[in-house]
Amino acid sequence: MQVQVHADDSIQGGDSLAQWAQEEVNAKLSRLKEYVVRVEVFLSEVDALKSTGGPGKKCVLETRANGRPPIAVNAEAEKVKDAFSAALEKLRRAVETDLDKVKDKNGRESVRGVEDTV
Repeated sequence: MQVQVHADDSIQGGDSLAQWAQEEVNAKLSRLKEYVVRVEVFLSEVDALKSTGGPGKKCVLETRANGRPPIAVNAEAEKVKDAFSAALEKLRRAVETDLDKVKDKNGRESVRGVEDTV
C-alpha cells in the first residue's frame, strides 16, 4: 500500500510527521492492504473551529482501491494528531463498507463489483 503525505506550510513536522502518518495508515488499514492501493493524506490549517473559535487542523484522506471509485473523508480538530486519527477511523469504516457492497451475504463477489468483459 502506497501512502503519500501532503502538508501545507503551516503544518510542522516534515519527514517525521510523514513517517508517523505512513505507519499509522499501514497499521490501521493492514487488514485491507490487498484491497487498498494508495492512500493520500492532506494536512492543512483551517481558519477557525466552530467550537473553540481558535485555529484548527484539517485532515483529508483519499484512498484508491482496486476497481472501485476513490473514497475521501475529512476531519477537523485542534491538533493534527486528533484530526488525522478521526479521519483515519472514518476512512477505515468507509473502505470496509465499500468492500461489503462488493461482496454478497455469502462472501462471494457481487455483480455490482464486476466489470463487464464484453
